[in-house]
Amino acid sequence: MADALIRFDWAIKRLLRNKANFVILEGFLSELLMEDIEIVEILESESNMQDAGNKLTRVDLLVKNSKGDLVIIEVQNSYRHDYLMPILFGVSKLIVDNLGKGMDCTQVKKVISVNIVYFNFGHGEDYIYRGSTNYIGLHKADTLALSEQEKIVFKAERIDKLYPEFYIIKVNNFDNVAKNTLDEWVNFLKTEEVRAGSTAKGLKEAKDEIEMLRLDKNAMDDYNREIEAWRDYSSDMSTNFLAGKIEGKEEGKLEIAQNCFNEGRSVAQISKITGLAEAVLLNFLQDK
Repeated sequence: MADALIRFDWAIKRLLRNKANFVILEGFLSELLMEDIEIVEILESESNMQDAGNKLTRVDLLVKNSKGDLVIIEVQNSYRHDYLMPILFGVSKLIVDNLGKGMDCTQVKKVISVNIVYFNFGHGEDYIYRGSTNYIGLHKADTLALSEQEKIVFKAERIDKLYPEFYIIKVNNFDNVAKNTLDEWVNFLKTEEVRAGSTAKGLKEAKDEIEMLRLDKNAMDDYNREIEAWRDYSSDMSTNFLAGKIEGKEEGKLEIAQNCFNEGRSVAQISKITGLAEAVLLNFLQDK
């Protein structure tokens, strides 16, 4: 996304922490979950406290809807090879934190994890993935269902409605062709544009609020500072990666050099084989 635009990961912190703007979040979640969602409150927990690292890598937002479900929304910009594990950890911790002592297990909160990802994550051609839990028979290949009594106890029709749901929106995979109202939201997350004729819930309000933020000098100053901090962070990461890569290559050559020394080869021969300067090889020998 261009820096001339206010990025969604930054704007969401300001837009969604005001009850007057709940219509935006309700609209987005309603389109994603394909049911009318009403947000009751924003919850504070360790997972959505803002610290220095959190500002630079992701935005956590924890809300409760009118059914009592807990919804985590995360916006992730920087690449993480282990990204699936923090998603799992966040949901697991949330379940434990909200299960009070002596509470019956039927009172475990339903958790929905929504992850908006702005980097190439995993291998797949789609741009929206949903993960859920079902029990499939090993012999009959049937799906285990709730009994009528269990449906009453759990107030749910299916087992997957009891367990956490995971959504991963790979924004960069979207082809910019909106085929439905959910696509209109994904297009907005990617381009911050709302096309003429869009009817997705909450989308017009999101656009209007972001336009107002652009006119707020204090907000823009805050935004520019965070963008600059992000650039510095990205630059540091790239520098450290390059340094590590060079160091790794050097260590590989020195390992080859050690093997050559063990075989009795001369410094001149090893220099030709590894490409390392003779002075470097001599220092290496002295250190040994």
